Amino acid sequence: MSFKNIEERILSTKDNLKENLNTVRAGRANPALLDKVMVSYYGAPTPLKSLANISTPDPRTLMITPFDVKAIQDIERGINEADIGINPANDGKVIRLVIPQLTEERRKELTKVIKRFGEESKIAIRNVRRDLNDQLKKDQKSGEISEDDCKKEMDDLQKKVDKAIKEIDNMVEEKNKELMSV
Repeated sequence: MSFKNIEERILSTKDNLKENLNTVRAGRANPALLDKVMVSYYGAPTPLKSLANISTPDPRTLMITPFDVKAIQDIERGINEADIGINPANDGKVIRLVIPQLTEERRKELTKVIKRFGEESKIAIRNVRRDLNDQLKKDQKSGEISEDDCKKEMDDLQKKVDKAIKEIDNMVEEKNKELMSV
């Protein structure tokens, strides 16, 4: 396992956290809320964004304009099955999702969800560190690298991990600020 591989895994973990944070509804219309919505279109599960144009005509409304008007019922069903907590309303041509104002209680629940996403990401990064540390120790025991090189590699890895964890904390804190400021 190389440092390049480690950096890719750390980057992948941070990207995954961004995706998860985007799915948390902050009382503001954000097309990313619908990123994980799958629609059964002609029997095949299809991502919503490949079936419709998603726009935000105002800060609290998402408007979904299907490319194929016949798919409007399927899209509506897909949104309901995704359980995003918003009921779709359609007028035969477009579907509107009105984002309700969040209550203080719901905001506190969502901050816990955001915190959990952050913790899961930090755990994933620590697991990456553990894997590489184990590999370095094996390499040292087998004589592939010296004790000094092993120590230096571990220190470099720890610096990368600390930086990544700090970035994750910042991402979580930013999302919490966005959530509580609405």
